[in-house]
Amino acid sequence: MHRHVVTRVLPYAPEQLFALVGDVEAYPSFVPWITGMRTWNAHESGEVSSLDAEAQVGFSFLLEKFATRVRRDRSDLSVTVSLLYGPFKRLSNQWRFSAHPDGTAIEFVIDFAFKSKVLDAMLAANMNRAVDKLIACFEARAAQLYGAKA
Repeated sequence: MHRHVVTRVLPYAPEQLFALVGDVEAYPSFVPWITGMRTWNAHESGEVSSLDAEAQVGFSFLLEKFATRVRRDRSDLSVTVSLLYGPFKRLSNQWRFSAHPDGTAIEFVIDFAFKSKVLDAMLAANMNRAVDKLIACFEARAAQLYGAKA
């Protein structure tokens, strides 16, 4: 089991960051290793919306597709992602956004295991760096969308 938790405080409103993370269709435009995204099965019920998303991922050593169910809950400002299919034995992640005196406290939790033991070991060894790069992509996107904050 590989579980990783990242917390950050960013100088934006929780609703802005919730909207940014919830907009999975835009990921290929700012997450370099997501080379394509297809979504379907969108539902909305009050404060909760969900959709299924298939991401095409390209690294130097890996070209893969995987699909997840993305649940966006506006009432508690969380985005929860669960695996539908792909090269993972297990994949889930959750983003939570809460008000903070300096903007928004973000908590990102990811839990995964690849079916392939080689891939699993390779990503586990680089997990800290991979998650930091992912969070940096979202930080840069927030600055682009909402303006750089001092």
